[in-house]
Amino acid sequence: MTILYSILVLSLLGIIAGVSLFFVAKKFNVIENPLIDEVEAMLPGANCGGCGFPGCRKFADVLVNSESIEGLFCSPAGQEQMEKIAEHLGKSVSKKAMQVAVVRCNGSCDVRPVTNEYEGISSCAFAAQLYAGETACSFGCLGLGDCELVCAFDAIHVNVITGLPEVITDKCTACGACVDACPKQIIELRKTNKKDLKIYVSCVNKDKGVVAKKACDVACIGCGKCVKVCPHSAITLQNSLAYIDDELCKLCRKCVDECPTHAIIETNFPEKKKQVQENSSDIE
Repeated sequence: MTILYSILVLSLLGIIAGVSLFFVAKKFNVIENPLIDEVEAMLPGANCGGCGFPGCRKFADVLVNSESIEGLFCSPAGQEQMEKIAEHLGKSVSKKAMQVAVVRCNGSCDVRPVTNEYEGISSCAFAAQLYAGETACSFGCLGLGDCELVCAFDAIHVNVITGLPEVITDKCTACGACVDACPKQIIELRKTNKKDLKIYVSCVNKDKGVVAKKACDVACIGCGKCVKVCPHSAITLQNSLAYIDDELCKLCRKCVDECPTHAIIETNFPEKKKQVQENSSDIE
């Protein structure tokens, strides 16, 4: 009898709780705009956070409920898809120059001698809290692959030979996850030019020239030669470190030839034609 009574009481409580939850759900039910589902389906679903919002669902919500979507952009979706979303919402989106991640450290094992050995958790973020790195350059890449782990697009990998991360341009969506993950701040998003032509200073070492060169053969020594030779005022020198503005750079490559340490990198350019100068006295 006691067991039957307990079952009846529990059943009654369950029914009361169920009815209460039903009315609470009805009262506080929030009807979402069906456009949010439609826009979310048009997004890549990477949930990389590159847009500045926690996931594609939230970004879709913002796109739908904002009066203007100027300044809002999903890098993985790209310009063409963002224009389709804007058209679907009856809004407009501004043109944005496409970007790609670049690693501003060229200090591979053969040019940046190892001075000590790290034994600890295989994490750049953790290692950066403990020490400067395995070389005399305290600014360079630690090579433990935090950037590789956070990339949702398999677009960056640490080369086991050089110890440096390498970006696969065709896969990179410029979401910025690797930029945020790097504790040394050596990864940067730069404008993607035609045929992916890029020129940039592959060094972030702010030490004086002699110190920087001693730590790494290809370090920027802050000599300023690139600044003087640039006809477009695209290069600035601050804290003994040169920087090339990708908006001002016209890809003339004069700085590349002028850099004494080869700290300035050029990518995807054809080889320069060798100019053969013939001395008239040698012509018979």
